[in-house]
Amino acid sequence: MSINRRLNHIFRADGRALIVAMDHGLMDGPKTGLEKPNETIEKVIAGGADAILTSYGIARKFSRELASCGLIVRADGGATSLSKTPGPGALMLNVEQALRVDADALAVSAFPISPQEGSSLGNLASAIKTAHVWNVAVMGEMVPGGFDSPPELRSTENIALAARVGAEMGADWIKCPYAPNMEKVTQTCFVPVVILGGAKRGAENEMLAEIKRAVDEGVSGVAIGRNIWQFENPAAMTRAVAAILHDDATVEAAMKILKS
Repeated sequence: MSINRRLNHIFRADGRALIVAMDHGLMDGPKTGLEKPNETIEKVIAGGADAILTSYGIARKFSRELASCGLIVRADGGATSLSKTPGPGALMLNVEQALRVDADALAVSAFPISPQEGSSLGNLASAIKTAHVWNVAVMGEMVPGGFDSPPELRSTENIALAARVGAEMGADWIKCPYAPNMEKVTQTCFVPVVILGGAKRGAENEMLAEIKRAVDEGVSGVAIGRNIWQFENPAAMTRAVAAILHDDATVEAAMKILKS
């Protein structure tokens, strides 16, 4: 199977993708909303998710529930949330394991402007090298400073640099934080860019408005976890996000979907 065919399992014909991130258990264990992964998977797919980003364990156990959507498996990891000293990330899953669960892509993170810059970029390079031999795509999750970095490290310029580095290394698409003037990122990155969802928010209209701005600024989709499966109705939230991405719905129209 070619990489383009695998990417077509994730990105629709309009070039956009709604990815639901469900890889949090690798660090945090049974988070609220992910206690029963099969039920959450069924809800978000019913709502219109294009792909699921998850762990090898979930992909292996719930292959039936995942059969109808694109599948991205997390290939790297580090310390759990129980650790007092976050360790450097490492590649923990190889392409052969990903192929055993019919994955379309690997997800690997890299952290420019952090102590893990060199090691994480090395992980990304290694994953791309081996995955592409087997025509498996790679999503480069480029986060300046790391996941807990202060806001000043996540400037538009830093995110644009990080995204371009990931593309230059051969990632098939980039996942990164949202930044003001996101077009400065999308216009200088020659592969698709999707934005991550981040921490759970209280105001759904603010999140939907950010997604709408990002789409208008050229992003090709979103990779959202907690803001979908920790919402009281995950299927409805998925439908609302999908309407913005694929139907160019307004925020007001998406909010009506959310409340219907």
